[in-house]
Amino acid sequence: MINAPTKRCRSRSLSLSLSNSQTQSQETLKAFEANKHKLFENFRAELESGLPKESTQKSTKSPKHPKLFEITEDKGLNNAGDFRSKDCIELLKLADIVVTNPPFSLFREYVAQLVEYGEKKKKESGKELNFVILGNQNAITYKEIFKLIKENKLWLGRTLSYAAFKVPNYYEERSNRFWIDENGQKWRSFGNICWFTNLTHKKRNEILETIASYKKNPEQYPKYDNYDAINVDKTIEIPLDYDGIMGVPITFLDKHNPKQFEIVGIDRYVADNPNYGKRFSINGREIYARILIRKIAEVDELRKLEFEKM
Repeated sequence: MINAPTKRCRSRSLSLSLSNSQTQSQETLKAFEANKHKLFENFRAELESGLPKESTQKSTKSPKHPKLFEITEDKGLNNAGDFRSKDCIELLKLADIVVTNPPFSLFREYVAQLVEYGEKKKKESGKELNFVILGNQNAITYKEIFKLIKENKLWLGRTLSYAAFKVPNYYEERSNRFWIDENGQKWRSFGNICWFTNLTHKKRNEILETIASYKKNPEQYPKYDNYDAINVDKTIEIPLDYDGIMGVPITFLDKHNPKQFEIVGIDRYVADNPNYGKRFSINGREIYARILIRKIAEVDELRKLEFEKM
């Protein structure tokens, strides 16, 4: 895992622990804690074998926590741990999978780097560079990110809209999305965070079924003033008896099955938007971002295919 930069780009340590898991037996925990040093040793040796010499120099300081490797800063740049630094790029070249929380302000740049080195890896070795990264839901609407979603090179992970994380003891208490657990650990959560990945998961193949009907309730689905598509306010309200283009909320991607729906585009950047760069409107009122989709398979067809694979 490569650390993404913070305002003070410092390297972080990585530790292994199953002690907080509720599903592990005591025997498993004891065996893991007794042998985890071997994981560090083996992983360190494998990584250092492919790193530049200057990246593997031993630090004279005693680390407070176990570290897999030392990450140094580029000369005079104070950028140790920055994903754009030489050390981190060398680690990225060795990686088969990247799991991290990049800075949201640099999300476009970070994803562009993953795509660039993923293409190089594929060309040179035939192997994929997989990733699972955290990001803000609104990144879905970024032109550069949505292009990858439409091309089926990136999609959402298994969870959407919630992420909890530990914060230091000095962190000030807040009135919402903040709590202290039974051990005195402070926590915060975000409600608009999601995973972005290029790893296939079971949820991506789930069939969306709703009871909504355009034929029975056409008035529920007004057309846009400036685009030939109907508006759908909620994913659960997608009418499965409509064959044309529909504008759906960005949260639809949490339920998107590429075998069931084709992604046509996103409102502002769809090629035939007469007001390219602007959102759609209904009765003169601009609405929030809409993803344009079209049904390409019926539920019964997909169920039949599932049954044939059994």
